[in-house]
Amino acid sequence: MKPTIVAALVLCLAAPSRAQLPETPAGRQLGAWLAAFNSDSEAPLKQFADRNVAPGANGPSLQATQRTFGLRQQTGGFDLRRVDSSTATRLTALLQERGSDQIARVVIDVEPAAPNRITALSLSPVARPADMPLPRLSASALDSALRSKLAAESAADHFSGAVMVARAGRAVFEGAYGMADREKHVANTIDTRFRIGSMNKMFTAVAVLQLVQAGKVRLDAPLATYLPSYPNKALAAKVTIHQLLTHTGGTGDIFGPQFEAHRQTLRTIGDYVTLYGARDLAFEPGSRFEYSNYGFILLGAVIEKVTGMSYYDYVAARVFAPAGMTATGSLPEDSRVAGRSVGYLRRGPTDPFTSNAETLPYRGTSAGGGYSTVRDLVRFADALRSHTLLDSAHTELLTTGKVAAGGEQYAYGFFDRRVSGVRFFGHGGGAPGMNGDLEIDPQSGYVVAVLSNLDPPAAQRISDFILNRLPVNAAAVKTLTP
Repeated sequence: MKPTIVAALVLCLAAPSRAQLPETPAGRQLGAWLAAFNSDSEAPLKQFADRNVAPGANGPSLQATQRTFGLRQQTGGFDLRRVDSSTATRLTALLQERGSDQIARVVIDVEPAAPNRITALSLSPVARPADMPLPRLSASALDSALRSKLAAESAADHFSGAVMVARAGRAVFEGAYGMADREKHVANTIDTRFRIGSMNKMFTAVAVLQLVQAGKVRLDAPLATYLPSYPNKALAAKVTIHQLLTHTGGTGDIFGPQFEAHRQTLRTIGDYVTLYGARDLAFEPGSRFEYSNYGFILLGAVIEKVTGMSYYDYVAARVFAPAGMTATGSLPEDSRVAGRSVGYLRRGPTDPFTSNAETLPYRGTSAGGGYSTVRDLVRFADALRSHTLLDSAHTELLTTGKVAAGGEQYAYGFFDRRVSGVRFFGHGGGAPGMNGDLEIDPQSGYVVAVLSNLDPPAAQRISDFILNRLPVNAAAVKTLTP
């Protein structure tokens, strides 16, 4: 089939099936809310809220109109997919985002008496139900669908960045879209360096597991074994390396007023430990998962103590160099880095893009930051798969899920998840003006790397689009068209 016919077929397959809302007060109010939400301006949302929302109603989607319109801009609107439960005053349904594959659950409550104003409305993302599968595509159909998706997202200013899909070390799709520097009119390329946020946690975890493999670090050892002078002695005596790697240590985050006050003076791993080291535990170590950037800062401090090298020198020599990652690093933001893109954020849904420079730390850390390219991320994935960085046992230990993390599993610096029944491991990263994702299918050998210099979820949505449609039959895999 011609590419245009293939693309049209893909759109038909992916289009949400029609569903009907019941003729109840709750059903009519949800239908009216959807019509207002799916409009192209804030005015219908405000008019709807003024007429149909009860005083004191719960739900951010009913309150701050600009925020709600921002969600409309981000999602592209919603289509009804299914009604799960219905009474006269309450309705639960599943909605499909128009701009992505994401399914959301909506619950609406209305007053029992006319005019049946809304008292509560909640929206929450949910895993795609098994009875709403997305079509797995052939290589050629995926190529056509992905190019159409990227062209549309770029034209709408929803994506700016680079994409690479590889298999067995060979790129089968690559493309770059949008501008690396809007002021200087520099376009993104496949070799543009993008800030990667928390994706850096993968490199930190590899470094720690290398030390475990070498017998220099024990996963069950407390932090005090390696940082005996850590300010909070009780914390250091309880929290283990395993717990730091799995975000179960209760060590908290780094972002907030303290970070903002010291953003430009936090220049080393030690500076972070000095600022946050006396802080108490947020919860009993091992009792639950709670994402902790500070936990990975502490892992960076362990790497420095055990190796006698700076964190940056160690990962450059023992992770980046063996993997052939020549464009990845964490030089300070005031350093001149060739090909590094400008990150762009929007403070409001209709505001212009502005540089994210005033939000950036002095430099990336063991918890996140730095920069890379999609090509280097594919090289990193291949180095993992070929056991260049770790032996097979420690690679498996690194990437196999250990704790539940919001419907997925968290391993050591990697998420371990299933997408439409297919297992992937990897990690994303996001902050104002940056978003990225790396996903590895250990069975088929597919690697998906997406980086963007726009706010989340610019890259994540492209990555999810690919993961949901990758061919699952390895025998049918072919190189996508150049």
